[in-house]
Amino acid sequence: MKIRQLEGKVAIVTGSSRGIGKAIAMELARQGASVVVNGRNQERLSLAEEEIKTIHDRISAVCCDVSTTDGGKLLITEALRRFGKLDILVNNVGISMRGNMADLNPEVFKLIFESNISGTASPTIAAIPGLRATRGSIVFISSVAGIRGLPNLSAYCSSKMALKALAESLRIEEAGNGIHIGLVYVGYTENDPGKETIAADGSKVVLQPRSGSILQTKERVARAVVRNIIRRKYITVLSLPGKLLSLVQPLSPRLVEWLILHHQEQFRRRNN
Repeated sequence: MKIRQLEGKVAIVTGSSRGIGKAIAMELARQGASVVVNGRNQERLSLAEEEIKTIHDRISAVCCDVSTTDGGKLLITEALRRFGKLDILVNNVGISMRGNMADLNPEVFKLIFESNISGTASPTIAAIPGLRATRGSIVFISSVAGIRGLPNLSAYCSSKMALKALAESLRIEEAGNGIHIGLVYVGYTENDPGKETIAADGSKVVLQPRSGSILQTKERVARAVVRNIIRRKYITVLSLPGKLLSLVQPLSPRLVEWLILHHQEQFRRRNN
């Protein structure tokens, strides 16, 4: 009989109606956790809920916008009402963008930070009292784009770098309360059909399907996130390029900059 290491735990995954978030929710369920999934699209969220229920039926869905104060509170309140406690909060919600800084509508920064930062802060603040009671986990899903600034991704990189500051602050503030803080830097990962990003003018555009030898599956990312939670690890860096970047950037940022400058076209093609 396979040991389910999160049996009896209650987990929330924001932005989990599809993509990495849904894969994380499914892996948490496989490990025995009761799971609350979240998204803003009710139809897509209901489909995700039904898919995860093929693992077990201790699944609940809360449709709300966690970038708002009320949405963040609603998500946590509903999870506590349904399951009575909270052990894990995975802050996965977020959106990316494309475009040179000089071409950006300033509203792009507002859109990105509302999703990626407010969408993390609101549920986290609401969840802290419950997580103190269980000495639980808060995990931030970042990106290798949060390790250093990359071309064509200025707003996205800056929002993902900000997650590290949140994690660092929380680790100190909650050290005495036993809350585990995890920060996961996700690498180049497959995307769902129809996944959107924000263009320079602020409109939404559909990303092309990704491919290549360094592409990671959503399931592999999900397993790494759940290992971070089980082992109560702080930083997890995924993919070989991500690990190399995390090692070289602090030692020789000029070398990293030179490499990016000389591979800009390849980088742009991969991220369109």
